[in-house]
Amino acid sequence: MLVHPDNSPSGSSADVIDGTAVDVDARPTAHARPAYDAVTVVAAPRTVSEDEKATIARLQAQVDGTDRPDGVYVKVVKPALDRLAGGLLLLLTLPLLLAGMLAVRMTMGRGVIFRQERIGLNGRRFTVLKLRTMGHDRRSTSQKDLEALAEGRWDGIERRQTHKTDADPRHTAVGRTLRKLSIDELPQLINVVRGDMSLVGPRPELPVVINRHYEPWMHRRHAVKPGVTGLWQISMRGEGDMHEHVDVDLDYVDRVSLREDLRILFATPFAALGAHKGV
Repeated sequence: MLVHPDNSPSGSSADVIDGTAVDVDARPTAHARPAYDAVTVVAAPRTVSEDEKATIARLQAQVDGTDRPDGVYVKVVKPALDRLAGGLLLLLTLPLLLAGMLAVRMTMGRGVIFRQERIGLNGRRFTVLKLRTMGHDRRSTSQKDLEALAEGRWDGIERRQTHKTDADPRHTAVGRTLRKLSIDELPQLINVVRGDMSLVGPRPELPVVINRHYEPWMHRRHAVKPGVTGLWQISMRGEGDMHEHVDVDLDYVDRVSLREDLRILFATPFAALGAHKGV
């Protein structure tokens, strides 16, 4: 109960709440607390447009590797054409392939087909097939290797990056001819018929190269099947290492289409027989 007594001190007022006197002097003191609290001013967040959101989502999807080509051509037409055209090309080039296999058998003995693990669609591992162009002891260092290293014809440091060059001393004479004519790549038509590869796409890389050199955004090249030939081969065939030109493969991923595939297929023989050889 609130009571106002008549004998309040001069210059002040007092209330009694349930028998307890409470000073309610209205005069402020020197240390009185201000009647307000500090207010922190926070800027209103900037409105992000729908176009900006779409761009951010697309870039993030590219980094995550989830931005993948879609559509009827990629899902249905391209795989069907690969198997059909790949099988037809395998039959047409079979005499050439058999001749190459015979030449390898006569000069290098058993083990005509070279098998190597590569990375394919969605990062899946598969075995790529090629005609052997090096001796079976290609990982050992021979006297010819040392001579080539001394003469500056071979760097000898990273064999994976140098075995494509014509000057590599590990290639046999027959192997150089097969590479010059790209006959050593013909067994990969079997990979195409199997469904491991496409006629056109990024070249399949070695797992060790991907583990050593690839950044997250570079894995987007695995959003499509690796190819027997591709944009990198016809644009800068044999120049530099594949992992240094992933941006070229990503350009292909961005614009994969029937027209682009036909353009690359048509240009491949000219690139294969031109100034730059072997991939």
